[in-house]
Amino acid sequence: MPDTFLGIRKLLNWFNVTKELPTLETAQKLGLLEIEYERIKQILGRTPNFTELSIFSAMWSEHCSYKNSIIWLKILPKDSPRMLAKAGEENAGLVDIGDGLACSFKIESHNHPSAIEPYQGAATGVGGINRDIFTMGARPIAQLNSLRFGNINLEKTKWLLKGVVKGIGDYGNAFGVPTVGGELYFDDCYNVNPLVNAFSAGIVQTDKIARAISYGAGNPVFIVGSATGKDGIHGAAFASKDISEDSVNDLPSVQVGDPFMEKLLLEATLEIIATGHVIGIQDMGAAGLICSTSEMSAKGNHGMDIWLDKVPTRQANMKPWEILLSESQERMLVVVKKGQEKTIQDIFDKWDLHCAQIGVVTESKNLRFFMNGELVAEVPAYDLVLGGGAPQYHREYKEPEYFRKYKKFNINDVKQTNNYKDVARYLLSHPNIASRRWVYEQYDSMVGTANMTTNAPSDAAVVHIKGTKKALVMCVDCNSRYVHANPEEGTAIAVAEAARNVVCSGGIPVAITNNLNFGNPYVPEVYWQFVGAIKGMKKACEKFATPVTGGNVSFYNQSADGGPVFPTPTIGMLGIMEDVSNHMTLNFKKAGDLIFLIGYSKDDISSSEYLYSYLGIKESPPPHFDLNEEYNVQELIKILIKEKLINCAHDVSDGGLFIALAESAIAGNLGFKVTSDFRFRKDAWLFGEKQSRVIVTVDPDKEKEFMSCLKSSRNLLTRDENLGVEIIGTVTNQDLVIDNELFFTTWEASDIYNNALAKLLE
Repeated sequence: MPDTFLGIRKLLNWFNVTKELPTLETAQKLGLLEIEYERIKQILGRTPNFTELSIFSAMWSEHCSYKNSIIWLKILPKDSPRMLAKAGEENAGLVDIGDGLACSFKIESHNHPSAIEPYQGAATGVGGINRDIFTMGARPIAQLNSLRFGNINLEKTKWLLKGVVKGIGDYGNAFGVPTVGGELYFDDCYNVNPLVNAFSAGIVQTDKIARAISYGAGNPVFIVGSATGKDGIHGAAFASKDISEDSVNDLPSVQVGDPFMEKLLLEATLEIIATGHVIGIQDMGAAGLICSTSEMSAKGNHGMDIWLDKVPTRQANMKPWEILLSESQERMLVVVKKGQEKTIQDIFDKWDLHCAQIGVVTESKNLRFFMNGELVAEVPAYDLVLGGGAPQYHREYKEPEYFRKYKKFNINDVKQTNNYKDVARYLLSHPNIASRRWVYEQYDSMVGTANMTTNAPSDAAVVHIKGTKKALVMCVDCNSRYVHANPEEGTAIAVAEAARNVVCSGGIPVAITNNLNFGNPYVPEVYWQFVGAIKGMKKACEKFATPVTGGNVSFYNQSADGGPVFPTPTIGMLGIMEDVSNHMTLNFKKAGDLIFLIGYSKDDISSSEYLYSYLGIKESPPPHFDLNEEYNVQELIKILIKEKLINCAHDVSDGGLFIALAESAIAGNLGFKVTSDFRFRKDAWLFGEKQSRVIVTVDPDKEKEFMSCLKSSRNLLTRDENLGVEIIGTVTNQDLVIDNELFFTTWEASDIYNNALAKLLE
């Protein structure tokens, strides 16, 4: 494989001039394996020309074909009564939310581009994920993002973070879709390779859903939106190799976005879909025109004749391979009913956007590409695509050496600190825990939505659906430190925490999308992490009845010097709130309310931020987690919210119980007075991250009713046993007090928590 994009470009130009047929060496330089090159010759019945070989190179790249992951992805649950499109069937997941409406949602990565050019890399990630939503006929109403960076004290990390956040904010704000939530983590493992995962959700009427399909011989094929340029060429191949010192030379693989153009494209797209004249439509994302033509054709069991010289371009004399592989942004491929060309053209003319007929649908199952009347490539659509003839591999995997060391951790070998206030201050100011205000103040959470967003502090984002009592409840979650410590258990925790956040906000989890960020799949220890993560996701999704609607696999997140990033299977959870009156927030409401901890405590500090960062002990298993206990806790929280028996709910996660209490106090501008449970180590009780715990507050006047509900609810849970519920203290007017010791005034805690990130980035 060539080290740089420039090497591929020189190779391509040389073959265009000489007209010689490529060899195995050429194929290998384009990233294809010998077995794949031989298979291509078998499929075509001849040696491919260079344009054809470059087509297979892009479509059989890891980024497009999922050739090293699809075998395992198939075991994930994909069905539920709400599912309207299974994983991989459409541009994005689609679930029925009732009242004749559906939600389209998806998460995808833009990791490699963001590592090289953070502003455009992140901005175009936002643009691409939103196009996946509105090509379904859905109007995007909310965005979230999941971000991972290296050591925050490094100047490079600060540069990357500032560029990514500005790219997300500028694109989303200008496009007019609110950013309503997300997550941000820092660890040395991301020093070279940051992770930028973008999530979007939209609403569509169930009778106006558009599909990514092509059929009907003679139906015209249009390219619409922006003109095609040389930016982003071989972006899919770029995303399918490790980051190295030479990756800066891959800058031409980073696309350039235009949010204002995308806004016009959104309105024009929804308008043409509403005419009923659209057969199929697909965003031009990775691998550009060749990906859209092949995937739509394969799904519809038809072919296309495409005239590349008819494609509007930004540069003169673009070669066929450049037009086919360009990943220029804000473009769509549209197949229209024959005879309705003028209707579609008029709509795009009104929005001042390119709309050019570049081909027709054919009875053949082949794609034929012409340039100035000359046939430059002919390939079968089916053999190019995921789910069709693209390769599928079983990769070797084995348990890494570090895993045995992690399992040997014993809490009794860790001496307890005597300065709990020092730990509390450290955690409040830690960049993995402190307020993300510096980030979210750059995002517009209320912009241009036809629905109603709320900034009330909840564990998950809540977006009301206008004209109904419903709301969407969404979050993105993954503690990659847990996943690294045990991929199966850590990924199950990621699904559980995402569901817990939705439940604590008043929603019912219904489905997930995922962004699977891992290192090189050809490294057996990395692939072991991937396999374990899939197994953990499967068991947790089955428990919570949250099928996987699709998402993104992002391999090769590693460098020669820094090794792979922590395995990071980001979970994007979608929930539904049937009645917005059930919206539950995390802030304390009034002094005198009783604070209850739901869920059992344990002597457990494994993989906590306290152990990992404050004590510097890196090798430990994930925190204690029991799937049945988690399910019981969530079921109980649903009942308590529905019965209006609690005033706030906040899950215990990063930083442990102390951070959960502090966040609720800061958000409500109140305080608390709690007494620790002396059956456990105080550091574990305060800072341990044992899972399946939620703090809730109860009005004293409702305490008897609350306790009665607990008793009557037990027979609804999955196991006939007591569920840990204990009163730990009360809400106060001010001050954070533990065991009669003042830790902070509310003002001090708020100042530390809200300003830490900005100070670190100065």
